[in-house]
Amino acid sequence: MSIVTVQLGQCGNQIGHEVFNAICSDVHGTHGLCSKKENESYHDACKERFFSEEESEVPVARAVLVDMEPKVISQTLSIAARSGYWKYSDQSHFCQKQGSGNNWANGYSVHGPRHKEVIMNLVQKEAEKCDRLGGFFTIMSMAGGTGSGLGAFVTQCLRDAFPTSFILNHVVWPYGTGEVIVQNYNSVLTLSHLYQSSDALLVHENDVIHKICAQLMNIKQISFRDVNQVIAHQLGSVFQPTYTAESGLHYSRNPLGDLMETLVPHPEFKMLGLRNIPQMPENSLAYSTFSWPGLIKHLRQMLIANAKMEEGIDWQVRPPRLGCSVPSSHSTDKPLHFNTSIANLVILRGKDMHSVDVGSFRDPSLYTSWLNPQDAFNAWKTPRAFNKYEKSAALVSNSQFLLKPLDNVVGKAWNMFASKAYIHQYTKFGIEEEDFLDSFTALEQVISSYAIL
Repeated sequence: MSIVTVQLGQCGNQIGHEVFNAICSDVHGTHGLCSKKENESYHDACKERFFSEEESEVPVARAVLVDMEPKVISQTLSIAARSGYWKYSDQSHFCQKQGSGNNWANGYSVHGPRHKEVIMNLVQKEAEKCDRLGGFFTIMSMAGGTGSGLGAFVTQCLRDAFPTSFILNHVVWPYGTGEVIVQNYNSVLTLSHLYQSSDALLVHENDVIHKICAQLMNIKQISFRDVNQVIAHQLGSVFQPTYTAESGLHYSRNPLGDLMETLVPHPEFKMLGLRNIPQMPENSLAYSTFSWPGLIKHLRQMLIANAKMEEGIDWQVRPPRLGCSVPSSHSTDKPLHFNTSIANLVILRGKDMHSVDVGSFRDPSLYTSWLNPQDAFNAWKTPRAFNKYEKSAALVSNSQFLLKPLDNVVGKAWNMFASKAYIHQYTKFGIEEEDFLDSFTALEQVISSYAIL
């Protein structure tokens, strides 16, 4: 099944480009450990998901690019075409001459309705090129104007036009300080609207990725491109083909459907986080060896202690002991900072992955009591290494990982709203105070649901 990627705003277009780059370089990399047949079936599965062939025989990304300013899109199109490995379609992009000025309401209430027909026609054409449409993967920022406001509007249109297709929103969480004065408003409005129309939200936090660039990748002057490449590598580690328990020795044909079925058992819980290990500069790979037990042990502790990267994990955090006096999730006996999960997916790539013991992720104490641990955990595997890493493991988790950042954003936005700061910038584009209140209520409900796991 094919995935149509919808890149929205500057952030969405730049990350989308890096995602296709990461996927392409993985497919074209040399993987002598795998048989020719294995490599071919991996290559074919990847191509069906993300690319269509045209006369030129250069794979064309199954993507629609949308921005309200032309600069980023024209750069993105030309850089992709110059790579020689893949390109974007000449007909699948839309831009205007004027941006949304970091105003969510401008993107959602003005640009969205004004350009809905053109954008949805592009999406429809891209969907019709797929033999079998597996769903939509949208990439957007949460804090700006076009990506967040127009992104929320387009997601709603996708839900209306394709009611039975899966929609996964990839959302970039803004830096905690120093981006845009109204970013907390934009974030609250974005998340509350996406929660209604999307099947799941896969979140990357800028602060976390910045830390990975500095501490794990040893990058001294960190650029947006560095940040985007780390995000793209992590996304590729999830979306490249794997064997699921159900697919046997055939690569899974329905990546988005499998992801939703595995990780989103209830519509109240849609927040997904992603961790990937190891991550290091390319020139260090030759001098590094990794064992599966070591990778699994680190990944499990990262989950439990809510560590976003493998450096600085708090090894003191332990799961609560089952059967003791912990009858409810409110219990004061619950260990401090323990990150309760609803569902987890571990993806293993590389040699000897069939021998890996992932039983420690089936521990019932990691999960909420209302789901059977056998249903709450899944492992996908492939013997094919990913992007030069001989062994790598990714964890996609539906857990309390975002509880604190979400609470912070809602709190800051509420403080501004209580003093009526900047509200006039939104009301002039038709977003009323009631719309803000509805968004606050929706997210307070999300916070409350995750808090009592």
